[in-house]
Amino acid sequence: MLNPNRLFFVLSLFLSLFAAQAQEGQNAVALKTVLDQISDQHNVKFNYIDSELIIYKIIPPKESVSLTEKISYIQSKTGFKIKQISDNYYSVVNNRHLDKPLCGYLFDENTGLAVENAKITISETSTQTLSNEKGYFELPLVSPNTIEITHLSFEKKQLSPIDLYVSDCPKIKLTAVAQQLNEVIAMRYLTTGIYKKNDGSLEIKPTKFGILPGLIEPDVLQTMQQIPGISSVDETVSNINVRGGTHDQNLFLWNGIRMFQTGHFFGLISAFNPSLAQTISVTKNGSSAFYGESVSSLIDITSHTKAISKSRSSISSNLISAEFYTKIKTSEKANIILSGRRSLTDFFASPTYKNYRDKVFQNTVVTNLDNNQTVNFKTDEAFYFYDFTGQYQQRIGSKHELTADAIVIRNSLFINQFTANASKNSDLAQETLGSSLHWKTNWNKRNSSELELYSSKYTLVSKNESIENNQILKQENSVLDLGFQFKNSNVISKKITVNQGYQFNETGVTNSDEINSPFFSRKSINVLLTHALIAEGIFENENKKTFLKVGVRGNYFAKFRKTLIEPRLQFNQALNPNLRLEILGEQKSQTLSQVIDLQQDFLGIEKRRWTQANDNTIPIQKSQQLSLGFSYTKHNWLITLDNFYKKITGITTSSQGFQNQFEFVKSSGSYEVLGSEFLIQKNFGRFYSWLSYSYNDNKYFFKSLTPPEFYNNFELKHCISWAGIYEWNSVKLALGCKWHTGKPITTPASTTVDNNNSISYNSPNNAKLDDFFQMNFSASKEWKLAEKMALQTNVSVLNVLNTQNSINRFYRVNTANNTVESVNTYALDLTPNINVKLSF
Repeated sequence: MLNPNRLFFVLSLFLSLFAAQAQEGQNAVALKTVLDQISDQHNVKFNYIDSELIIYKIIPPKESVSLTEKISYIQSKTGFKIKQISDNYYSVVNNRHLDKPLCGYLFDENTGLAVENAKITISETSTQTLSNEKGYFELPLVSPNTIEITHLSFEKKQLSPIDLYVSDCPKIKLTAVAQQLNEVIAMRYLTTGIYKKNDGSLEIKPTKFGILPGLIEPDVLQTMQQIPGISSVDETVSNINVRGGTHDQNLFLWNGIRMFQTGHFFGLISAFNPSLAQTISVTKNGSSAFYGESVSSLIDITSHTKAISKSRSSISSNLISAEFYTKIKTSEKANIILSGRRSLTDFFASPTYKNYRDKVFQNTVVTNLDNNQTVNFKTDEAFYFYDFTGQYQQRIGSKHELTADAIVIRNSLFINQFTANASKNSDLAQETLGSSLHWKTNWNKRNSSELELYSSKYTLVSKNESIENNQILKQENSVLDLGFQFKNSNVISKKITVNQGYQFNETGVTNSDEINSPFFSRKSINVLLTHALIAEGIFENENKKTFLKVGVRGNYFAKFRKTLIEPRLQFNQALNPNLRLEILGEQKSQTLSQVIDLQQDFLGIEKRRWTQANDNTIPIQKSQQLSLGFSYTKHNWLITLDNFYKKITGITTSSQGFQNQFEFVKSSGSYEVLGSEFLIQKNFGRFYSWLSYSYNDNKYFFKSLTPPEFYNNFELKHCISWAGIYEWNSVKLALGCKWHTGKPITTPASTTVDNNNSISYNSPNNAKLDDFFQMNFSASKEWKLAEKMALQTNVSVLNVLNTQNSINRFYRVNTANNTVESVNTYALDLTPNINVKLSF
């Protein structure tokens, strides 16, 4: 054991050395000054280039040592070469000279996001600059003085010029200051560009996006499915299930416009251009009172920016489509943003397209359970899609801002289906037209107002010629939604903000059907006017430890003369520096839903149609949800746990996609979900990884059905997801896998039909499909071609192990021999894709 005297001696020696080093650091002077001193002391001259020495500081050598020792000392400290030219002349050469400015990239050490508008200053000079949107900055070689980096949201950082005088501009980590953590309460969530906010929502910024397994681009709706509690039972973005709900129970907004169509290629690709500079807010519970018309989640997508930034553009292409994006700064107060995408599928059949095509049309292959024979139908198709967006942003004076937006989405499909004896043609088209006008005024520092007008029109038109008979079915479904919203915000104090508002919506839904044999025709038009008054209060104390948002929304449905009051709650409390408590609650309602009249409409590809509540056979859907969660962050660890209860009333059997004995039954009921969601994530510098688990106990309650209680069609009881991501400079690699239990299905009691030529089923949802497992991979690399030009390549492989996963199974009658056929749908096979993007 070390005795006290020795311990005191060791501590004294350590403190002396520390003090000496600190003193030496304080005595460091410019290298040029040191050389001038030696010149005077030894009557010699040093020849050098100023720009090679100007950034260097060293501790002067002792005056008592010889000239040779002093030169050796300088060479060891700087790495320079000092050559004697003559008796009194020496040449100083900097082998590290790179003929470049001082430069670097700034980023948040927690989120990995680039830090924009940081001030970089050379001490004791007037030289300074700001970091750009990529965190990049440059400084000239002007002095050896310390470089200081400052930003309101980050701790001050000091660097030596030598730290930046390297061949590649270094990446510099900045630490967020504690008082700014109200916006981001968790570190990087899943990947760079996704983070969690105090109000319980998740925010996604595609332009700052990192990488996720299986994705070549920051697809908004594919990215969502990486979040615990969000999945898709059929692997599409047009059937996203949030905590056991159906896709139509999610509210999708793009720049304030309600979207009734979210996918291309029948849900395999998002309808929102990933090149567009968007911010996506995903809320599973506890949404603001300013949002209505959804009983499940909220996906709010906006491309509006706070500043009029400089012009930039990009073009890209993958094996499915090509796209462009351009932002044109027309003046200091205005800009125009355009984006577009068009499929290549109608003139280029890539391997990726073939795999997508096989998945979409695979339900034309059925199996006869009586003799186990496969019945094949062949199809030829012509298919394409496109989307286009436009935005104009104008600052008017110092207080006002006007933004106009427009969006167009279209899918078109023509099919020729044939066997050896017959050939039939069918076609289908989906289209969305949306526009909005947004006006914002900042009256003063404490009061602001927003006014928004929008229109959204969705149309689905199809003609289906059945190959099994001469029947031709024509269908049309359209939705026209016109909306107006006013919001006023008052900052009462540093802690309290109050928001008030009014919303009005006129929504019309048209449905029509026509059959040629036997002839049948029907058409229905329903219009509903909705008024809503909103009040919301926000409290956040100055140390940012407590966040509370309480709101109430009052909806009045004119047609039904009915009023619904909907309270909302978001509460977040720091229990200690690392642990936070989160409580979220809400009541919401919804009048629009998607129904399925016949499962076999148009080969089952697109059979969901929007319909409006009538407050009778189709009730207004209502939701109640409450969740309790915790977030823990420390030493680059992130652990979250959310427990929730969710109840939705007013659902109909037609909206739930039954493919069993309840397929043609019209009834209304409810479902309840009790669940938990867990995420653990760790950052190891360049490598980070996460593991998530979600549990859902999801049950239906239909009083008029037998039995009245059974498992939900969209229940995935256990879901596990893992990913490992490595980022080094401009190279990113991601490998991940997901596993979940199979969805519930109803099996037939017999392989033959009953006396009514119908299938006899067992109890509803008495069985489950086999477990689902899929491994995915992605890689990306960026090359900087010029100061403002970069080339990025991305490669992805879905289902690396080529696992065959069954995602749906239903049964139907073969009328030729009165036997039962099994129709199976499988997930994508191994599917590669590549994307090349040029930004300038």
